[in-house]
Amino acid sequence: MIRSLRISNYALINNLEIEFGEGFNIITGETGAGKSIILGALGLLLGGRADMRAVRAEDRKSIIEAVFDISPDSPVLNMLDNNGYDSGDNCIVLRRELLPGGRSRAFINHSPANLQNLRDIAIHLVDIHSQHQNLLLADQSYQLEIIDNLADNASALEEYHRLYALYRKALKEYTSTRDLINRNRADADFLAYQYNELKGMELQPGEQASLEHERDILANLGDVQERLCAATEPLDYATGPLRQAVNALESLASALGNPEGEDTPDFHALAERLESARVEASDIYDTLMDYDTSLSADPGRLDEVEERLSSIYSLEVKHHVDNSDALISLRDRLQSQLEALGDGDNVLSRLELAAKRAKKAAVAAGNVLSERRADAAAEFASELRRRAVPLGMPNLRCEITLTRGKLGPDGYDQIQFLFAFNKNQALLPVGATASGGEISRLMLSIKSIVAERMSLPSIIFDEVDTGVSGDIAARMADMMSLISRNIQVVTITHLPAVAAMGTTHFKVYKEDDDTTTSTHIRKLEVEERSHELALMLSGNAADKAAIAAAKALLSKNK
Repeated sequence: MIRSLRISNYALINNLEIEFGEGFNIITGETGAGKSIILGALGLLLGGRADMRAVRAEDRKSIIEAVFDISPDSPVLNMLDNNGYDSGDNCIVLRRELLPGGRSRAFINHSPANLQNLRDIAIHLVDIHSQHQNLLLADQSYQLEIIDNLADNASALEEYHRLYALYRKALKEYTSTRDLINRNRADADFLAYQYNELKGMELQPGEQASLEHERDILANLGDVQERLCAATEPLDYATGPLRQAVNALESLASALGNPEGEDTPDFHALAERLESARVEASDIYDTLMDYDTSLSADPGRLDEVEERLSSIYSLEVKHHVDNSDALISLRDRLQSQLEALGDGDNVLSRLELAAKRAKKAAVAAGNVLSERRADAAAEFASELRRRAVPLGMPNLRCEITLTRGKLGPDGYDQIQFLFAFNKNQALLPVGATASGGEISRLMLSIKSIVAERMSLPSIIFDEVDTGVSGDIAARMADMMSLISRNIQVVTITHLPAVAAMGTTHFKVYKEDDDTTTSTHIRKLEVEERSHELALMLSGNAADKAAIAAAKALLSKNK
């Protein structure tokens, strides 16, 4: 159950805290007081999309935080452990923060979390029924979701989704390969021509860059050779004198021996250093001369390089690529396509067989879903009528049809909820036959069944009693009170008959100061409840007759 909710700096709320009670919690207040704001904030904790326009003061973050008590056998505990969150002492804290600058953050038990984890956990903690969900009753996806919940189809759906995805993948691979092979067969001669043209070039990786570098050198051969000459001539002239200098130093070393004076050089060491320099200079000279000889070896080499590059450039333009390496990739791809054409029938047979096997597995999983849905639909229709008839619909008939369609993301089944509210009336889709009040009563009945079957700790009704009054309102209040014996119920209502049934009553109201309007909430004591109900009954909290009627309602519902 929801133990507490704290909201700060959100819409009209500066700072607000609610301590919910067990059983039946009532929230009342004038239209526009901020009840929907509280519900919207709670929706953020359940993974809803953040609207940064709701931040009250833009220089501060908005915080919405709720504490939920969870039972020791709740599936949430395993989800916390599996995702690395602290499981706490049978409670869980969810928090959303809307930060200045437009970002938002989520936390589970004070650890950072992503929104999907928040949604996955929240769905096991609370169900919020807002007014727009009444419109969803006519939506077939929502209808199917109800039946799947009642059929406990979560694991069966997960398995079906896995197998269906494999089937779609296998089918796509088969069809795309088939289309490619058919296109390639139509263009087989052209593909072969392209491949042979590229193959005949005998391109090598990195060849274009190497040729372009060589071309640049050959195109400036005179300048290059002149610069080589400027480097080699001094080296050639220097090697002889260097050798003479080495001999002279060696003679000095022999003549003087190994002098001990600090001012006398080590002529032998100097001779070795100079010999190393001579050898290095001679090696550099030889390398430069070899390179000069290679440049002069083939005077027609520049024409060969230019011709080769021209052929490469022409192919690049033809095939819309940037370099010779891309041409090599194209050549290899064409080779693979041509090889596939030769073995195309065998490849297609293997892929078709894989797709058929994947479809067969998905069909089997879909059949399991259909069977479970059929059983749940029949039971649900009967139970829904049993619960809805006492809410002022004595002639209600309900039928849930499941027809077999094409294999799709959620199985075969096309679902439709059909209702008749009067004698001799044909069964029709709910959107074509039900009034607003009838849809409200149906939704309350549906939610009572779903909450009971799913063992949800809490359920929140946002004006589910819209469009009803009098005895029907009292009966809906009885149903919500009955639900609250097993789970926590929070109801936002404008009806005194419903408000009087609550075990805990909160009032939402607005207050103005010099510059701002703020939403507040407080828990009402017994006498305050009498005045609140009197206000709801007559529009005057001080009306004695209304106060007496309010006290009678409260006394009746103790």
